[in-house]
Amino acid sequence: MSVTLRALRGRTLAFPPAHRLGRAEALRPVSRRFASSFNGSDSDMKSATLDVSASTRPSLLYRAVTTLAFGFACVSLGFAIAVSPASSTVSAIMNPPTDQESLGLYQPQTDEERRVDEFIKNHPLAQELRGKEGFVESRPHMKIPEVYRTHHLTGGLLSGPGRIVVPPLVFEEAGGKGIVAISYLGSELCGHPGIVHGGLLATMLDEGLARSCFAALPHKIGVTANLNINYRTPAKADSYVVLRATTTKVEGRKAWVEGRIETLVGEGETPVVLADATALFISPKQAAVRQHLFPSPTVENIKLTVSIDDGECLPIELD
Repeated sequence: MSVTLRALRGRTLAFPPAHRLGRAEALRPVSRRFASSFNGSDSDMKSATLDVSASTRPSLLYRAVTTLAFGFACVSLGFAIAVSPASSTVSAIMNPPTDQESLGLYQPQTDEERRVDEFIKNHPLAQELRGKEGFVESRPHMKIPEVYRTHHLTGGLLSGPGRIVVPPLVFEEAGGKGIVAISYLGSELCGHPGIVHGGLLATMLDEGLARSCFAALPHKIGVTANLNINYRTPAKADSYVVLRATTTKVEGRKAWVEGRIETLVGEGETPVVLADATALFISPKQAAVRQHLFPSPTVENIKLTVSIDDGECLPIELD
Protein backbone atom coordinates (compact mmCIF):
# COMPACT_ATOMS: atom_id res chain seq x y z
CA MET A 1 0.00 0.00 0.00
CA SER A 2 2.72 2.43 0.94
CA VAL A 3 4.79 1.36 -2.06
CA THR A 4 1.90 2.10 -4.43
CA LEU A 5 1.38 5.57 -2.97
CA ARG A 6 5.03 6.36 -3.33
CA ALA A 7 4.96 5.31 -6.98
CA LEU A 8 1.95 7.48 -7.67
CA ARG A 9 3.55 10.39 -5.84
CA GLY A 10 6.60 10.12 -8.06
CA ARG A 11 4.48 10.15 -11.19
CA THR A 12 2.65 13.18 -9.99
CA LEU A 13 5.91 15.02 -9.43
CA ALA A 14 7.16 13.95 -12.86
CA PHE A 15 4.11 15.52 -14.58
CA PRO A 16 3.31 19.01 -13.21
CA PRO A 17 -0.25 20.34 -13.29
CA ALA A 18 -1.67 21.66 -16.53
CA HIS A 19 -1.99 25.30 -15.29
CA ARG A 20 1.67 25.30 -14.25
CA LEU A 21 2.67 23.91 -17.62
CA GLY A 22 0.81 26.66 -19.48
CA ARG A 23 2.35 29.37 -17.30
CA ALA A 24 5.86 28.02 -17.74
CA GLU A 25 5.41 27.76 -21.49
CA ALA A 26 4.13 31.35 -21.63
CA LEU A 27 7.19 32.61 -19.77
CA ARG A 28 9.66 30.64 -21.83
CA PRO A 29 11.92 33.02 -23.85
CA VAL A 30 11.78 33.03 -27.64
CA SER A 31 14.84 31.75 -29.36
CA ARG A 32 17.15 34.27 -31.07
CA ARG A 33 16.78 32.54 -34.38
CA PHE A 34 13.00 32.87 -34.34
CA ALA A 35 13.14 36.47 -33.10
CA SER A 36 15.56 37.57 -35.76
CA SER A 37 13.52 35.81 -38.40
CA PHE A 38 10.35 37.59 -37.26
CA ASN A 39 12.01 41.00 -37.07
CA GLY A 40 13.49 40.57 -40.50
CA SER A 41 10.12 39.77 -42.02
CA ASP A 42 8.55 42.87 -40.43
CA SER A 43 11.28 45.09 -41.88
CA ASP A 44 10.78 43.57 -45.28
CA MET A 45 7.06 44.29 -45.08
CA LYS A 46 7.67 47.91 -44.08
CA SER A 47 10.22 48.33 -46.83
CA ALA A 48 7.85 46.89 -49.39
CA THR A 49 5.08 49.21 -48.22
CA LEU A 50 7.34 52.25 -48.49
CA ASP A 51 8.47 51.19 -51.93
CA VAL A 52 4.87 50.88 -53.13
CA SER A 53 3.93 54.27 -51.62
CA ALA A 54 6.95 55.95 -53.16
CA SER A 55 6.19 54.51 -56.56
CA THR A 56 2.51 55.70 -56.55
CA ARG A 57 3.12 59.26 -55.20
CA PRO A 58 2.93 61.98 -57.97
CA SER A 59 6.13 63.70 -58.95
CA LEU A 60 6.86 67.29 -57.96
CA LEU A 61 6.48 68.49 -61.57
CA TYR A 62 3.11 66.79 -61.93
CA ARG A 63 1.82 68.36 -58.71
CA ALA A 64 3.06 71.81 -59.77
CA VAL A 65 1.39 71.58 -63.19
CA THR A 66 -1.87 70.35 -61.62
CA THR A 67 -1.90 73.20 -59.09
CA LEU A 68 -1.25 75.80 -61.78
CA ALA A 69 -3.98 74.35 -63.99
CA PHE A 70 -6.50 74.40 -61.15
CA GLY A 71 -5.58 77.99 -60.27
CA PHE A 72 -5.87 79.08 -63.90
CA ALA A 73 -9.30 77.44 -64.16
CA CYS A 74 -10.53 79.25 -61.03
CA VAL A 75 -9.22 82.61 -62.24
CA SER A 76 -10.76 82.10 -65.69
CA LEU A 77 -14.12 81.21 -64.18
CA GLY A 78 -14.07 84.26 -61.92
CA PHE A 79 -13.08 86.51 -64.82
CA ALA A 80 -15.86 85.10 -67.00
CA ILE A 81 -18.43 85.75 -64.27
CA ALA A 82 -17.11 89.28 -63.73
CA VAL A 83 -17.10 90.34 -67.39
CA SER A 84 -20.36 88.65 -68.34
CA PRO A 85 -22.54 91.74 -67.62
CA ALA A 86 -20.04 94.01 -69.37
CA SER A 87 -19.90 91.80 -72.45
CA SER A 88 -23.69 91.77 -72.75
CA THR A 89 -23.75 95.57 -72.42
CA VAL A 90 -21.08 96.01 -75.10
CA SER A 91 -22.99 93.63 -77.35
CA ALA A 92 -26.19 95.63 -76.82
CA ILE A 93 -24.38 98.87 -77.74
CA MET A 94 -22.66 97.47 -80.81
CA ASN A 95 -25.76 95.58 -81.99
CA PRO A 96 -28.80 97.64 -80.96
CA PRO A 97 -32.31 96.37 -81.69
CA THR A 98 -33.89 97.33 -84.98
CA ASP A 99 -36.92 99.61 -85.11
CA GLN A 100 -39.17 96.61 -85.57
CA GLU A 101 -37.53 94.70 -82.71
CA SER A 102 -37.90 97.65 -80.34
CA LEU A 103 -41.69 97.41 -80.67
CA GLY A 104 -41.69 93.90 -79.22
CA LEU A 105 -39.26 94.60 -76.38
CA TYR A 106 -41.84 96.44 -74.29
CA GLN A 107 -44.34 94.29 -72.38
CA PRO A 108 -46.96 96.05 -70.18
CA GLN A 109 -46.90 94.90 -66.55
CA THR A 110 -49.99 96.54 -65.03
CA ASP A 111 -53.60 97.08 -66.07
CA GLU A 112 -52.91 100.81 -66.48
CA GLU A 113 -49.95 100.14 -68.76
CA ARG A 114 -51.95 97.69 -70.87
CA ARG A 115 -54.84 100.14 -71.18
CA VAL A 116 -52.59 103.05 -72.20
CA ASP A 117 -50.50 100.93 -74.55
CA GLU A 118 -53.54 99.57 -76.39
CA PHE A 119 -55.08 103.03 -76.69
CA ILE A 120 -51.93 104.53 -78.22
CA LYS A 121 -51.26 101.66 -80.65
CA ASN A 122 -54.87 101.58 -81.87
CA HIS A 123 -55.50 105.33 -82.02
CA PRO A 124 -56.48 106.61 -85.50
CA LEU A 125 -53.34 108.78 -85.66
CA ALA A 126 -51.08 105.77 -85.03
CA GLN A 127 -52.96 103.70 -87.60
CA GLU A 128 -52.69 106.51 -90.16
CA LEU A 129 -48.92 106.95 -89.69
CA ARG A 130 -48.34 103.19 -89.61
CA GLY A 131 -49.71 102.91 -93.12
CA LYS A 132 -48.11 106.09 -94.44
CA GLU A 133 -45.20 105.66 -96.82
CA GLY A 134 -41.85 106.96 -95.61
CA PHE A 135 -42.57 106.62 -91.87
CA VAL A 136 -40.94 104.02 -89.60
CA GLU A 137 -42.52 103.00 -86.29
CA SER A 138 -40.35 102.31 -83.22
CA ARG A 139 -39.93 102.69 -79.47
CA PRO A 140 -36.53 104.41 -79.14
CA HIS A 141 -36.31 104.06 -75.35
CA MET A 142 -36.25 100.29 -75.76
CA LYS A 143 -33.09 100.56 -77.86
CA ILE A 144 -31.11 101.82 -74.86
CA PRO A 145 -29.22 98.97 -73.13
CA GLU A 146 -31.07 98.06 -69.96
CA VAL A 147 -28.06 98.79 -67.73
CA TYR A 148 -28.10 102.40 -69.03
CA ARG A 149 -31.87 102.77 -69.28
CA THR A 150 -32.28 102.82 -65.49
CA HIS A 151 -30.03 105.91 -65.36
CA HIS A 152 -31.75 107.66 -68.27
CA LEU A 153 -34.03 110.59 -67.44
CA THR A 154 -37.08 110.07 -69.66
CA GLY A 155 -36.37 106.41 -70.45
CA GLY A 156 -35.74 105.40 -66.83
CA LEU A 157 -36.33 107.80 -63.94
CA LEU A 158 -39.44 109.45 -65.40
CA SER A 159 -40.91 106.24 -66.84
CA GLY A 160 -43.45 103.95 -65.22
CA PRO A 161 -46.84 104.09 -63.50
CA GLY A 162 -47.95 107.64 -62.73
CA ARG A 163 -45.23 109.14 -64.93
CA ILE A 164 -44.50 108.45 -68.62
CA VAL A 165 -46.58 105.31 -68.32
CA VAL A 166 -45.42 103.56 -71.50
CA PRO A 167 -42.42 104.24 -73.78
CA PRO A 168 -43.46 106.83 -76.38
CA LEU A 169 -44.53 105.40 -79.72
CA VAL A 170 -42.51 107.22 -82.39
CA PHE A 171 -43.07 107.49 -86.14
CA GLU A 172 -39.95 108.84 -87.87
CA GLU A 173 -39.94 110.15 -91.42
CA ALA A 174 -37.05 108.92 -93.54
CA GLY A 175 -34.08 111.19 -94.16
CA GLY A 176 -34.40 113.15 -90.93
CA LYS A 177 -37.38 115.13 -92.17
CA GLY A 178 -39.45 114.89 -88.99
CA ILE A 179 -41.10 112.73 -86.34
CA VAL A 180 -44.43 112.24 -84.59
CA ALA A 181 -44.39 110.78 -81.04
CA ILE A 182 -47.39 109.78 -78.92
CA SER A 183 -47.05 109.72 -75.12
CA TYR A 184 -49.14 109.52 -71.96
CA LEU A 185 -48.20 111.80 -69.03
CA GLY A 186 -49.30 110.65 -65.56
CA SER A 187 -50.15 112.49 -62.36
CA GLU A 188 -46.66 112.24 -60.81
CA LEU A 189 -45.10 114.64 -63.33
CA CYS A 190 -46.74 117.78 -62.01
CA GLY A 191 -45.35 121.15 -60.99
CA HIS A 192 -48.67 122.58 -59.84
CA PRO A 193 -51.42 120.11 -58.86
CA GLY A 194 -52.87 118.53 -61.99
CA ILE A 195 -50.51 120.45 -64.32
CA VAL A 196 -47.49 118.78 -65.94
CA HIS A 197 -44.19 120.45 -65.03
CA GLY A 198 -42.90 122.76 -67.77
CA GLY A 199 -39.42 121.30 -67.41
CA LEU A 200 -40.69 117.93 -68.59
CA LEU A 201 -42.20 119.50 -71.70
CA ALA A 202 -38.86 121.22 -72.37
CA THR A 203 -37.03 117.89 -72.04
CA MET A 204 -39.46 116.21 -74.40
CA LEU A 205 -39.02 118.99 -76.96
CA ASP A 206 -35.23 118.82 -76.68
CA GLU A 207 -35.16 115.07 -77.28
CA GLY A 208 -37.92 115.05 -79.88
CA LEU A 209 -36.53 117.85 -82.04
CA ALA A 210 -33.05 116.32 -81.85
CA ARG A 211 -34.32 112.95 -83.01
CA SER A 212 -36.07 114.62 -85.91
CA CYS A 213 -32.83 115.85 -87.51
CA PHE A 214 -30.27 113.17 -86.58
CA ALA A 215 -30.67 111.28 -89.84
CA ALA A 216 -30.02 114.52 -91.78
CA LEU A 217 -26.70 115.28 -90.05
CA PRO A 218 -23.38 114.07 -91.52
CA HIS A 219 -22.66 111.48 -88.82
CA LYS A 220 -26.22 110.89 -87.59
CA ILE A 221 -25.55 112.59 -84.26
CA GLY A 222 -25.94 116.11 -82.91
CA VAL A 223 -25.81 118.17 -79.74
CA THR A 224 -28.13 120.97 -78.69
CA ALA A 225 -26.74 124.41 -79.48
CA ASN A 226 -29.90 126.42 -78.92
CA LEU A 227 -33.46 125.70 -77.77
CA ASN A 228 -36.24 128.31 -77.57
CA ILE A 229 -39.58 127.31 -76.01
CA ASN A 230 -42.93 129.07 -75.86
CA TYR A 231 -45.49 127.70 -73.38
CA ARG A 232 -48.98 128.18 -74.81
CA THR A 233 -51.44 126.26 -72.61
CA PRO A 234 -51.03 124.35 -69.32
CA ALA A 235 -50.66 120.63 -69.97
CA LYS A 236 -53.05 118.56 -67.86
CA ALA A 237 -51.78 115.46 -66.09
CA ASP A 238 -53.18 112.01 -66.94
CA SER A 239 -53.55 112.92 -70.60
CA TYR A 240 -52.28 111.83 -74.02
CA VAL A 241 -50.03 114.21 -75.94
CA VAL A 242 -48.44 114.32 -79.38
CA LEU A 243 -45.02 115.73 -80.20
CA ARG A 244 -44.51 116.84 -83.79
CA ALA A 245 -41.13 117.99 -85.12
CA THR A 246 -39.93 119.03 -88.58
CA THR A 247 -36.40 119.66 -89.83
CA THR A 248 -36.52 122.99 -91.62
CA LYS A 249 -32.91 123.46 -92.78
CA VAL A 250 -29.59 121.60 -92.87
CA GLU A 251 -26.22 123.20 -93.61
CA GLY A 252 -23.16 121.01 -93.19
CA ARG A 253 -22.97 120.02 -89.53
CA LYS A 254 -25.91 122.25 -88.52
CA ALA A 255 -29.63 121.47 -88.52
CA TRP A 256 -32.57 123.73 -87.63
CA VAL A 257 -35.74 122.14 -86.30
CA GLU A 258 -39.13 123.36 -85.15
CA GLY A 259 -41.81 121.46 -83.28
CA ARG A 260 -44.65 121.46 -80.79
CA ILE A 261 -46.46 119.40 -78.18
CA GLU A 262 -50.23 119.24 -78.52
CA THR A 263 -53.14 117.24 -77.15
CA LEU A 264 -54.06 113.92 -78.74
CA VAL A 265 -57.56 114.23 -80.15
CA GLY A 266 -59.96 112.13 -82.16
CA GLU A 267 -60.63 112.34 -85.87
CA GLY A 268 -62.06 115.68 -86.93
CA GLU A 269 -61.11 117.42 -83.66
CA THR A 270 -58.66 120.31 -83.38
CA PRO A 271 -55.71 119.73 -81.02
CA VAL A 272 -54.63 122.30 -78.43
CA VAL A 273 -50.99 123.40 -78.65
CA LEU A 274 -49.36 123.15 -75.21
CA ALA A 275 -45.86 124.35 -76.13
CA ASP A 276 -43.83 125.00 -79.27
CA ALA A 277 -40.10 125.38 -79.86
CA THR A 278 -37.31 126.02 -82.32
CA ALA A 279 -33.84 124.53 -81.97
CA LEU A 280 -30.40 124.32 -83.54
CA PHE A 281 -28.35 121.13 -83.42
CA ILE A 282 -24.71 120.69 -84.45
CA SER A 283 -22.85 117.53 -85.31
CA PRO A 284 -19.50 117.54 -83.37
CA LYS A 285 -16.24 117.31 -85.27
CA GLN A 286 -15.37 114.10 -83.45
CA ALA A 287 -18.72 112.50 -84.31
CA ALA A 288 -17.05 110.21 -86.85
CA VAL A 289 -15.09 108.50 -84.06
CA ARG A 290 -18.19 108.15 -81.90
CA GLN A 291 -20.15 106.74 -84.82
CA HIS A 292 -17.46 104.09 -85.29
CA LEU A 293 -17.70 103.08 -81.63
CA PHE A 294 -21.50 103.38 -81.41
CA PRO A 295 -22.88 102.66 -84.88
CA SER A 296 -26.48 103.45 -84.01
CA PRO A 297 -26.55 106.81 -82.20
CA THR A 298 -29.80 107.94 -80.63
CA VAL A 299 -31.18 111.03 -78.97
CA GLU A 300 -29.91 109.67 -75.67
CA ASN A 301 -26.39 110.78 -76.60
CA ILE A 302 -24.92 113.57 -74.48
CA LYS A 303 -26.10 117.09 -75.24
CA LEU A 304 -23.76 120.12 -75.14
CA THR A 305 -25.16 123.65 -74.90
CA VAL A 306 -23.01 126.41 -76.42
CA SER A 307 -23.33 130.17 -76.35
CA ILE A 308 -24.50 132.16 -79.34
CA ASP A 309 -22.78 135.41 -80.44
CA ASP A 310 -24.74 137.60 -82.86
CA GLY A 311 -26.79 134.61 -83.95
CA GLU A 312 -23.73 132.62 -85.02
CA CYS A 313 -22.81 129.37 -83.29
CA LEU A 314 -19.43 129.05 -81.66
CA PRO A 315 -17.38 126.00 -82.72
CA ILE A 316 -18.03 122.85 -80.70
CA GLU A 317 -15.09 120.74 -79.62
CA LEU A 318 -15.63 117.55 -77.63
CA ASP A 319 -12.76 116.33 -75.47
